Amino acid sequence: MEINQTIIIIAVTCLVTYMAWQNKQLMERLIFWSPAIKEGQVERFVTHGFIHADGTHLLFNMFTFYFFGSIIEAFYRQYFGGAGYVIFYLAAIVVAMLPSYFKHKDDRNYMSLGASGAVSAVLFAYILFAPWELLYLFGAIPIPAILFAVAYVWYSIYASKKNNDNINHSAHLYGGLFGVIMTIVLEPRIIGYFFTQLLNPSWLG
Repeated sequence: MEINQTIIIIAVTCLVTYMAWQNKQLMERLIFWSPAIKEGQVERFVTHGFIHADGTHLLFNMFTFYFFGSIIEAFYRQYFGGAGYVIFYLAAIVVAMLPSYFKHKDDRNYMSLGASGAVSAVLFAYILFAPWELLYLFGAIPIPAILFAVAYVWYSIYASKKNNDNINHSAHLYGGLFGVIMTIVLEPRIIGYFFTQLLNPSWLG
């Protein structure tokens, strides 16, 4: 019986986030902060992805991750076995953060947290397989995955320009790009499949 790594990642993220909410020192130790990284605390490239600003931030990321995670988990298992999906997820957290690190490496006031980069990598990888799959926002509003992705990108750009919290909205974009590139590298034929699916919406029958 294979272990559902998506569920495990969600459980660990929720647990660590809750612990950080209860312990300010833990939150400060895990959050992404460039000066600390320059002093050798490179683990923050990963740990910031396991803490969230509030319940809404956590719920949005984990709900999205749960909805798309299992399909992408199965895909990455084909190539790397049981550890492949976890490696992909952790790598997405790091890669999505790199542009912000170089942009803010001398800014002592810049901090960031959240799994947005990794969740975006999973979401956009999924869209390559099923662009017209219907998602149900708030459990009731149907929206095709590809349109959700467009709205997601637009919001990320908008929020990044207005950034007044510790949520790294630009990581959504870089994480999504990482997810697409990695999936195409592993399975180049997905490009043709994606465009075939894109030009033949399932809801047209």
